[in-house]
Formats: sequence, C-alpha cells, structure tokens
Amino acid sequence: MQYVVSQEARMAKEVKTIGVLTSGGDAPGMNAAIRAVVRTALHNGIKVIGIMRGYSGLLQEEMTEMKTTSVSEIIHRGGTILYTARCAEMVTPEGQKKAAEICKKHGIDGLVVIGGDGSFRGAGKLAALGINTIGLPGTIDLDIACTDYTIGFDTAVNTAMEAIDKVRDTSTSHERCSIIEVMGRHAGYIALWCGFANGAEDILIPERYDGNEQELINHIIDNRKRGKKHHIIINAEGIGHSTSMAKRIEAATGIETRATILGYMQRGGSPTCMDRVYASIMGAKAVELLIKGKSNRLVAYKKGEFCDFDIQEALAMKKDIPEDQWQITKLLNR
Repeated sequence: MQYVVSQEARMAKEVKTIGVLTSGGDAPGMNAAIRAVVRTALHNGIKVIGIMRGYSGLLQEEMTEMKTTSVSEIIHRGGTILYTARCAEMVTPEGQKKAAEICKKHGIDGLVVIGGDGSFRGAGKLAALGINTIGLPGTIDLDIACTDYTIGFDTAVNTAMEAIDKVRDTSTSHERCSIIEVMGRHAGYIALWCGFANGAEDILIPERYDGNEQELINHIIDNRKRGKKHHIIINAEGIGHSTSMAKRIEAATGIETRATILGYMQRGGSPTCMDRVYASIMGAKAVELLIKGKSNRLVAYKKGEFCDFDIQEALAMKKDIPEDQWQITKLLNR
C-alpha cells in the first residue's frame, strides 16, 4: 500500500477534503480505522471532516475538522469517537439527495463510510449522486460476503469466548445445561467460532439449524448417560428464544438448564491486535482509493490480501458458513 500517493495518481482527480463517518452498530476497531483515515489524508495534504452520528449527523451537518491530535490516544478504545446512529431518512431518495448536497456544500470530495451492509447501500446511493465514496466493513457479524474479515469480529468473538469460559465453570460446578446466546444478527459466525473455541456440545446457527429441538434434547440425555456432567449450547442471535428454550429443555430432560444472553458486551471493549492492525490498513487503503479518483468501492480482505470491490457487486454476493468447518464442529464437539 502506498501511504504517499504519486503526483500522477493525484492528477486523476484532485481531492482536497475527505469526510469520514461511522454508521449502524459500533464495532471495536472503528477508532483505529478513523485514525488511519485522518492521518493518511493529512499526510497527503488533504483536509479531513469528521461527521458525527453517521448519516443522521451528515443530514444535520454535525461536522468537525479533524487534526492529527484529534485521533491521538484512540486506537485502543472500543466504540467510535464519531458516535453512530441509524438513519431512516437516508433510505429515502430525498434523504440521499440532501446528503449529497450537504457533502458538496462543505466541499467534501470523498467520503469514507465505516459500517455494515445498510451503511454501504447509502454509500452506493451517494456515489451515484456524484460523491466519491469508499466503504469499510465495520461489523462484528462477519456477514459481508466479499470479505473474510470485518472490523470488530475478532474482538467480539474473543470477548464472547472468554465469557463462555466463565459460564462453563459454573455450568460444570452445578452439573447444568447452559444455553449461551451470542450476537451476530442473521449470521452464525460468532456462534460457530465460539462453538469451536469453547468446545460446545451443540451450536445453533441460522444457516444450519432446522428447529429440531427434540434432537437437541436427545443429545443432552445421551451425553448425560455417557457420564457428561454439563452441556454447553451456543445459540446464535438469529435463532434466539434462549430463555424459553431453556425452560423446555429442563422440562424434557429433568436437567437444570439456564440461559445466558451475552448481549452488547460483545460490541464493546478494547480491540484486539488484529482489529487494530487490519482496521488501520483498511483506513489507509480507503484514502488511497479516494486520492486515485476511485468511488463506489468497498475495501475488503480476501484470501490473505487487502483488495476492493464495487459496492453493488459486493452487496449482491452471498455468504454461507463453510461446510467443512461445520462438519468439523460436529466431529469435535460431542
């Protein structure tokens, strides 16, 4: 990656001001990405405008000029210093047109949008309205199909793993069945990874679970007959209903069963080394693309390399749990 872009590349489209915003759910590592955008842009002589509270703040013109010191001491912090919000108005053509006009009013030549698929749809609309826009995948869910990495996933899955280890200790002491619900929205990647890392006896994910609760109950009973004193079930948010499921399992098996919903703790906390490093590289890459006159691109990490995709093509891609990984969990976690 070129941190100082050549004069020839800059001549493709002169960029004087870059805006940066975070949108949708927060994710650990977003601050590292913001820091990289700001410092890479400033190093190339480009003004940076921080847009507060995502698209909502853009429409309200909540903006502040950012300096090198604006992003000092933030790389280790969770959340986002720019704050974030969801914005229903940005879904409408009127809101999109207003947002593009505000960018032009403030002289924003390029915009870096850090968020998930909903944020990228807005970015694509702005690109179509003449605002050079680059997206960075900031979501703990790992559900962006074009990339093998999303900012925040590594921290979230490690946070969940550590919490599940603690629940397991109590589950073992009381000889319980424990259902632990992790985040991930409609995707099961956090549940899958925690199922591997925590040695869960069962993993319930939207991509594979067929709703056969009796099979789950039979597995718990069979394991107890084999001498297992506890049973850990990792339940993805996309399946949900952990509390009612626990009641049904206890009634069917006679085994004390408790549900633990980890919730928003997974979105917070100091980012891991991977999230700090990869988010930083992605932020610098986004600025490089804007300086080269690129627009409507999504920065990604694919097959061991940082790259970029057309936003519409990226949004049209489908993603599924790797079947070989799923089969390995079934083999190992008995």
